[in-house]
Amino acid sequence: MEIINDSKEKLQLQYPCSWCYKLIGENKNNLHNAVKSIIKEKPHSLTKSNQSKSGKYVSMNLELLIDNEDERKYLYEALKQHKHIKTVL
Repeated sequence: MEIINDSKEKLQLQYPCSWCYKLIGENKNNLHNAVKSIIKEKPHSLTKSNQSKSGKYVSMNLELLIDNEDERKYLYEALKQHKHIKTVL
């Protein structure tokens, strides 16, 4: 059986590049506020993606221009650690 994404190769990106994070949280307003507190004035797009069947969780797509690998990793960690963001993909 082949496992998807079982590659040992490091992802090679050319910066700057457009990047999308999928964020999951309990409500849209909290996700908006979390992103604003982390991203600050950096241009970005935050759009609704899906909602869980029960309505407890909402997912949103955060798209922005990333300048380098360190920024990409920093934003991932900062988003992941925010109290209103349950999951970052």
